[in-house]
Amino acid sequence: QVQLVESGGGLVQAGGSLRLSCTASGRTFRTYAMGWFRQAPGKERESVAAISWSATNTYYADSVKGRFTISRDNAKNTVYLQMNSLKPEDTAVYYCAARETNSRNTYYYKGNDYDYWGQGTQVTVSS
Repeated sequence: QVQLVESGGGLVQAGGSLRLSCTASGRTFRTYAMGWFRQAPGKERESVAAISWSATNTYYADSVKGRFTISRDNAKNTVYLQMNSLKPEDTAVYYCAARETNSRNTYYYKGNDYDYWGQGTQVTVSS
């Protein structure tokens, strides 16, 4: 079992930046692939970014490529999402997710691939 706690959300103007953090506790974080998802009101949850547990491979949704960066610090049991050039359409609740894996280089971008979820953090981008 692993517990995930997100932080770093807030209100920012368009063009601004935020860094989300997700800290895990419970088991060996290093063997978990991690992902960030978001859900806006009235919309389905969508994948934003994902990272393998080795941090070798990453994935980004087309809508955030070039603006968002996912990274992780296994020593701190934390995964980050640096969000730059934010747009109003980035407004959503952002969730981190974890999946235990034996594959050091595999990332997962489908929600159904993940076993554990955080409670979410609100990101609001004003125009």
